[in-house]
Amino acid sequence: MIELGKYNTLTVLRDTRVGLFLGSNTEAEVLLPTKYVPQDFEIGDTLEVFCYLDHEERPVATTLQPAVTRDNFGALKVLEVNEYGAFMDWGLEKNLLVPYREQPVQMKAGEVHVVYCYLDPKSSRLVGSARLDRFLDNTSISVTAGQQVSLLVFKETPLGYGVVVENRHTGLLFRDQVHQKIRPGDTLTGYVKAIRPDQKLDIVLEPIGFRKLEPAAQRIYEALEAAGGKLALHDKSDPREIQDALKMSKKVFKKGIGILYRERKIEIQPDGICLPGQKISD
Repeated sequence: MIELGKYNTLTVLRDTRVGLFLGSNTEAEVLLPTKYVPQDFEIGDTLEVFCYLDHEERPVATTLQPAVTRDNFGALKVLEVNEYGAFMDWGLEKNLLVPYREQPVQMKAGEVHVVYCYLDPKSSRLVGSARLDRFLDNTSISVTAGQQVSLLVFKETPLGYGVVVENRHTGLLFRDQVHQKIRPGDTLTGYVKAIRPDQKLDIVLEPIGFRKLEPAAQRIYEALEAAGGKLALHDKSDPREIQDALKMSKKVFKKGIGILYRERKIEIQPDGICLPGQKISD
């Protein structure tokens, strides 16, 4: 069976002037147009291709990789709006249609929206929907508190940001927990802070239990990592040397390495500082 909207591993059946005909073990066939045919192939080889309907509503295969696949969420840009709806750029020759009925807010050309791609049972066509609540399910939570999860930001709210969690659930990233610029369409890694009694998910961007370092300590630690784990700077170093290397005063530097030492993130040696287990002289 050839599945529209998904990647299929198919066998090369025959070579024609219009391209390769590929098939599955159910005897279904689909055309891979000439422009997508690999340079080297033999009859009987298997190819991984994405299958969808072309402009004439015929199943066709491509080696292009769409920005979203069937039964998944993705952020897409609106290329055109006409009487049928909004046509989104998903990286294929034929754009993905989001009908007006699937737009909670009317889309405009140039905008980016998070949509869900699905196979419409009535038309058997792949379409997109921005009515995400229909496809997000929090009745049976598959994640646990503290778990690292994939996030897709889909809207901004007065409280923060609505996020798709693990391509399945909806969660909320509270504004006061965000210390970076984010916007709808961004993909992030986050953590489940809490699962509420009503099955709502509270999400944060830092691992649970992680205490953010004071800015100077964080800068020193990042400089250490960038330098391979060793810095020939210490509390006897010339202030100008510290300023040139880290853009901070010696007083701030000493405070920062004190924090890192207490957190057991560094070792202080006579000739500098280093990550645990390393030596400046190595």
